[in-house]
Amino acid sequence: MTGTGLTRAREAARQVIANKSKSFALASKLLPPEVASNVVVLYAYCRRADDAVDLATPEEQPQRLAALRAELDRVYSPVAVVEPELAAFQHVVHDCEIPRLYVDELLAGMQMDVEAVDYETLDDLALYAHRVAGVVGLMMCHVMGVRTKDALENAAHLGIGMQFTNIARDVLEDWQRGRLYLPDALLEPHGAGDLRQRLAGADRSFPAEYAPGVARATADLLDRADAYYRSGDAGMPQLSLRCGLAVRTARHVYSAIGAQVRAQGCNPLAGRAVVPGRRKLWLAARALWETAWAAPRAWLQPAPRTPDAVFEPERLVIRS
Repeated sequence: MTGTGLTRAREAARQVIANKSKSFALASKLLPPEVASNVVVLYAYCRRADDAVDLATPEEQPQRLAALRAELDRVYSPVAVVEPELAAFQHVVHDCEIPRLYVDELLAGMQMDVEAVDYETLDDLALYAHRVAGVVGLMMCHVMGVRTKDALENAAHLGIGMQFTNIARDVLEDWQRGRLYLPDALLEPHGAGDLRQRLAGADRSFPAEYAPGVARATADLLDRADAYYRSGDAGMPQLSLRCGLAVRTARHVYSAIGAQVRAQGCNPLAGRAVVPGRRKLWLAARALWETAWAAPRAWLQPAPRTPDAVFEPERLVIRS
């Protein structure tokens, strides 16, 4: 692909972010230009893959997933692909040395949706969250040039925390799509252990009698998300100042979504929790203050770089 074609593909990726995720768009603007350019391409690919499956009918989804895997074979081949969006992703993959393992795991997470996996334990949910979000944090590490074992674990945990927050926010929307991500292990103690059985019916209205139990289970999930956020925070010092500012901003915005869910009593029928634009700007300012506070430490103790480190998911569940 020519330089002009690559530039156009990257601009198209920026439009995807602007239209699909205002929170991510805000954080990406805080990154160094070269890093931001690669991050938006990475996000655009993830969104493209997600839409290819989610927007298909259940009958079409296995075929769509197979097509994504075939595309990935081409992306990781030495032969340049022609499609602008895939060509941009191929450039990032090779330039940033993103292990194929991470992208394969992303598609494995999508397969869990296609197969309508039942989530019985928190371990089951953590695996799913790692595959659809934790590995995105791992890919971001490669784009940002941070590849120590500890930093990769922190990044994976941050992604899991964000996905747990998404699940807590989207209980009603997911139910209407025939999905229930809250694991039985969180639902059962609150009298909602048989909720999953109600998904089998054609009626997609949420059973209101389960709302109190689901609210308490959702609060438990947000507690787990907070533990993952704390692990993510531990990895921030390994980032450059501008990358740290962007990641801290995204972390605070997602955490604020969880706080808004709590403010609504974690009630799945209370409506989608939204963080207002002014609040996001305040959170960006908070991230700036935290980054400035951490700057002397970053200058005195530069983070080590180990380009060959690859994250192995030995401990996805944080229990404390």
